[in-house]
Amino acid sequence: MTGPRRPRFAYGTNGLTDLRLSDALALLADLGYQGVALTLDHMHLDPCAPDLGRRTAQVARRLDRLGLAVAVETGARYVLDPTAKHGPSLLDPDPAARERRTGLLLDAVRVGRDLGATAVHCFSGRVPRDTPEAEAWKRLAGALAPVLDLATAAGVPLAVEPEPGMLLDTIAAFHRLRRDLDGVRLTLDLGHCHCLEPVPVPDCVTAAAPWTAHVQIEDMRRGVHEHLPLGEGEINFPPVLAALAATGYGGLVSVELPRHSHAGPELARRSLDFLTTAHREAG
Repeated sequence: MTGPRRPRFAYGTNGLTDLRLSDALALLADLGYQGVALTLDHMHLDPCAPDLGRRTAQVARRLDRLGLAVAVETGARYVLDPTAKHGPSLLDPDPAARERRTGLLLDAVRVGRDLGATAVHCFSGRVPRDTPEAEAWKRLAGALAPVLDLATAAGVPLAVEPEPGMLLDTIAAFHRLRRDLDGVRLTLDLGHCHCLEPVPVPDCVTAAAPWTAHVQIEDMRRGVHEHLPLGEGEINFPPVLAALAATGYGGLVSVELPRHSHAGPELARRSLDFLTTAHREAG
């Protein structure tokens, strides 16, 4: 009989934006990470620049040489609009604007397919002013439907993240979307669980396990949406990692510190040391 699966720790490139992508990948491999969460952005595999397929193939070869698994993330702040954070979104009142976001996600699925990604991640966006909630949910399902269709055909899980302040902000909200889009999967952000969910983080992990395709990890304080380095918030991590292992989760557990690129290399080292110790303490 085999024991619980060992988590595969990864680090997000949105916390290494001061490094070239090739250097960031080499750093993570040298530190001992098993994977990377690759955020498509202008500094790291720009999804809006020419020759995306050729550049993706180069990254695939680099990942293979370094032995890194990859998840593709799409949370870049200004990748589509240099004046609007995360704009346009899947909830935009303008159908053409929603189509731009859908198009980005379709490209992300193709990148994920070509990289052999464990998941492609996205989130809903904030509800625009004067938009009824029922209309926002309708827009979200409609905009994601073709993305889910392509992801299903490509064999890449499409994992939607509950994000504080957005329409889809909790695990319960994820289940509402799942009723409209059968087959959509979950990005479980453990800090967000501590921030917003009504039950302890290990209980969130257990309850969400059947739908979880990607995990993000950082520290956080209750009710405050601020991504903190591990050990600088309130989360007790060994029970969280023990719960993940008990579920048999086999995807990546990716450190997400998008506002800490100024100290990215050092935080990547410290984060893996912290996680290795917490995993050992989890038993």
